[in-house]
Amino acid sequence: AGEAAAAFALTSVAASAKKDSVKASASTTTSTSAPDIMNGGANGSSSAPQHANLSGKRERNSRNTESSTSTPTTSEPNSSRASSKTEKQSRSTPSSETIHHKGGGEKSSTTAENNEEQHEITPDTAVNDTHTDTPPSEILTLKMHTSEVFMCAWNPIHTHLIATGSGDATARIWSMHGAKASDDVHVDHVSRTSILLEHGPAGQPNKDVTTLEWSSSGELLATGSYDGVARVWRRTGELIHLLTCHRGPIFSLKWNKSGNYLLSGSYDKTTIVWEVNNERGVVRQQFSFHQAPALDVDWKNDYTFASCSTDKSVHICQVGAYEPLRTYRGHTDEVNAVKWDPSGTLLASCSDDCTAKVWNVADSTTDGPLHDFQSHQQEIYTVKWSPTGKGSKNPTKSLMLATASFDGSVRLWNIENGNCIRVLSRHKESVYSVAFSPSGDFIASGSLAGQLYIWNVKEGNTIKSFKGVGDIFEVAWNTHETRVAACFSSNVVSVIDFDRSRYCG
Repeated sequence: AGEAAAAFALTSVAASAKKDSVKASASTTTSTSAPDIMNGGANGSSSAPQHANLSGKRERNSRNTESSTSTPTTSEPNSSRASSKTEKQSRSTPSSETIHHKGGGEKSSTTAENNEEQHEITPDTAVNDTHTDTPPSEILTLKMHTSEVFMCAWNPIHTHLIATGSGDATARIWSMHGAKASDDVHVDHVSRTSILLEHGPAGQPNKDVTTLEWSSSGELLATGSYDGVARVWRRTGELIHLLTCHRGPIFSLKWNKSGNYLLSGSYDKTTIVWEVNNERGVVRQQFSFHQAPALDVDWKNDYTFASCSTDKSVHICQVGAYEPLRTYRGHTDEVNAVKWDPSGTLLASCSDDCTAKVWNVADSTTDGPLHDFQSHQQEIYTVKWSPTGKGSKNPTKSLMLATASFDGSVRLWNIENGNCIRVLSRHKESVYSVAFSPSGDFIASGSLAGQLYIWNVKEGNTIKSFKGVGDIFEVAWNTHETRVAACFSSNVVSVIDFDRSRYCG
């Protein structure tokens, strides 16, 4: 291998997910520039590979300006993009014909189709959202980022704070000055009170913020970057730890509930559990079980976690164990996300194979899924559990799973019998983010072309909508269920007021 040759311009059609840009660039990176990493070793210095200055979701912006018949105008590594979803995203724009899949084969692992609970909301050919449009007085726009805003997270304790991460090599912590947008009439005043978290000099390559998460105490914010470094910040903005053991971009960061361990998943195929406190941040254990980039991680409890990868597998690992507790290989393409249900007994995964699967980890007699949901017509980018059922703050409400797909639909699934409860299909573009409200009564979804919808879960209808400029990369509810934030490729974050009393009789 020679010097990294990743400074190529990428204007190809529709690179669709954050991992694709990394595959396109990092595959040309030499491994000799990275430090040796020992399983369970201490944290050390890291020479970040010279990846192309693409942070993943940034590539998605090109797919809206290119037709499905367009061809790249720049050269690409000959084999590095073999498994890329570049052409997947451009193959078609979701239409009512591809979105609505009546009787589409929602199956449990052992049963035939069960569609009697499925209620599909069929949009008009020309969608008219006038009756649900959010008035400007209920929208607060945060404008200080100078590049795409990829993700956001509300502080779970200090609920007036929201953190955002961007391709401009910064994260920001914003303070809301009131309960609703009208309390923050002067946006410039809000902007002046944001705390800037710099990940490198402005314009420096490979510093894009790729992931972030608050600790359960709300006192620490972890950010992951394209340079392979995880950073831990105090709520007040002081950088307290640089965690430098990964040798590739970090795709996912998760705190355990106790807040003493931080879990990271990286392009370098490994996951790391970091021991973090006010005094130090060191590697507790590194796990090298995946054969390809690790795309997502999620804690089951304080010591056990799941990870997924482009190698099509899902591993369940435990701190102190040096082999996976379980490995699931039911997917036939890259696995994009894994999420534990509130009880920690069921694990959901979703994949480019257009399926989502639910694994019953308590059942040691089989490595097959409890449910295998197969109705989506294109890749499933994310899954989210409702904050309901056993182990949640809403134990009397039924547990359900939401899946969001490039086919433009969000599907809600009954976990008891594996049936599809709802198909939420008003979006006309790929859906990248979905989030249940804290009560589980509402769900927000965000798609390409800047469309945000808030749905009533019980009725399956849209109750609020907002059309912004650019693409939506993430949506998130605050703890009080009074605001929804949406991150845009147009460098802004829109914070939408929500009053549940309007929609609950």
